[in-house]
Amino acid sequence: MSGAPSLPTFFQQKVVVGVGDLASSNNTNVVISTFALGSCVGIVVYDSVAKVGGLIHIMLPDSSLSKEKAAKQPAMFADTGIPLLFRELQGLQADRSRIKAFVAGGASVISGSDMFKIGERNIAAVKQFVTAYQIKVVKADVGGVNNRTVHLNVATGEVALKTPMGASKFSLA
Repeated sequence: MSGAPSLPTFFQQKVVVGVGDLASSNNTNVVISTFALGSCVGIVVYDSVAKVGGLIHIMLPDSSLSKEKAAKQPAMFADTGIPLLFRELQGLQADRSRIKAFVAGGASVISGSDMFKIGERNIAAVKQFVTAYQIKVVKADVGGVNNRTVHLNVATGEVALKTPMGASKFSLA
């Protein structure tokens, strides 16, 4: 039957990560997505042996801006969210030495002068944590002025990236 979904896609579950949130999964029927990464930075991580993936949508680089907000929504900040993501991955049997990552976002989406440089500061904070955690970043699409949408297929490690300029796919497996 033309146009009918295949059996694997029929049972596929979509998990949407909002701004300042994260998700991780070892369910191979799951696709984890986040939409419209502007100055925010998204980190997609995948362990191909354990078939564990995760995604965080970081809004700000440093939780010292609001300790109360960080306590309620730690994924909003790079310094509290990234450690939380890796604790969740470890709980799902991911091994940090096998994890590969993709980083996207950090755009300057405000017209004119962006005096706060949130995108740049988010990118710098993420680089600091990726280096400290010794995570292999296989691809990055950061900076510029365009927003990005990202999808991770937990079964395959395939990442789909969409921008106003087009779409691409690649694997973290």
